[in-house]
Amino acid sequence: MNILVIGSGGREHALFWKLKESPLTDSIYALPGNPGMGEQIDISATDNEAILKFAKEKEIGLVVVGPEIPLTNGLVNELESAGIRAFGPRANAAELESSKSFAKDLMKKYGIPTARYEVFTEAEPARAYIRKEGAPIVVKADGLAAGKGVIVAMSEQEALDAIDAIMEDNTFGEAGTRVVIEEFMEGEEASLLAFTDGKIIRPMISAQDHKRALDGDKGPNTGGMGTYAPAPVMTPEMTERATEEILKPTIAAMAKEGRVYRGCLYLGLMITKDGPKVVEFNARFGDPETQVVLPLLDGDLVRIMCACSDGTLADVPIHWKSGAAVCVVLAADGYPASYEKGHEIRGIRAAEDTGALVFHAGTAKQNGKIITNGGRVLGVVGMGEDIASAVKKSYAAVEKISFKDAYYRKDIAHRALRNR
Repeated sequence: MNILVIGSGGREHALFWKLKESPLTDSIYALPGNPGMGEQIDISATDNEAILKFAKEKEIGLVVVGPEIPLTNGLVNELESAGIRAFGPRANAAELESSKSFAKDLMKKYGIPTARYEVFTEAEPARAYIRKEGAPIVVKADGLAAGKGVIVAMSEQEALDAIDAIMEDNTFGEAGTRVVIEEFMEGEEASLLAFTDGKIIRPMISAQDHKRALDGDKGPNTGGMGTYAPAPVMTPEMTERATEEILKPTIAAMAKEGRVYRGCLYLGLMITKDGPKVVEFNARFGDPETQVVLPLLDGDLVRIMCACSDGTLADVPIHWKSGAAVCVVLAADGYPASYEKGHEIRGIRAAEDTGALVFHAGTAKQNGKIITNGGRVLGVVGMGEDIASAVKKSYAAVEKISFKDAYYRKDIAHRALRNR
């Protein structure tokens, strides 16, 4: 069948790579794509009408939606209404990600474990609540903010500054018209993604992201500076608890609310002394978690995704490879604040020759050369029999790549290595 991937980042490149492996794939397109995915289709990921027209022209049998905004914009609704199979939730189910207050209210209603919280639409009551609760405390812009709308405030002043930035200065635009203020949860974070057809739930292998920009988990939050899988903190017992206490109740709750959820559900978890609790939901694959989870998938991703869309996931076996995968993100210096673009990237082929996978995230092609075109530029993935060997392979490949002002963390997977 012909397949179309929507999006242009590292997550989408990883999806494209895995989908291309399937014997069910005839032609595969990426829209708008990036240079790592071959020919780029000059159509915006938010132009539903143009995407629908392209899918009909190319007789697309499966559309895989990578980013969150097309899901929120109802792209899956429009594709399915036109008889085109799509992987991803419809708009009313994608609200699990697009509105943190909706997600928190759903969890409260159905007893799904998460942090205590309050929702505010005005700055002064939010400030009063912070002064009452004290710090540490977590402040979140309610809407979509590209993974950057969460401030873990270790002091009361930092939390008050976050309210000013979100609600007064409109740092995150419309996403900040409401804020969710949560209790600070202690523990270790992990990511657990799952395939679902709205009834059956199949957890993927766990992963752990590194959100902070600097070594030692310091600096501002980013979209993710690296990740590894599996996450040792997600033991088989903890994965089972997360499945029974969070995944299954969430999918059942969404169905009960008339918002049947199909596609990939991402759980951002805090593993506390009381067990797993939800930090956040994403309505799609995580980035950069996808870059380490999919290389460990021992199965046909096209078949799995079609089953999620068709409601037949029970009929499809899903297996995982042994070993581990580690992704190191090469970023432009200054990210997640201001950074330069347009610098030539050298050494990608040399990195791939080491056996690593190199996923393009923020790149472009100019005069036959690959150049930087974003904050997170590349994701370099090493695989090994364990996390230590995967770390070694990933960094060996990273050293082959160069561009002006390249920056990367030197301690990806430090928690896993420390806890060995």
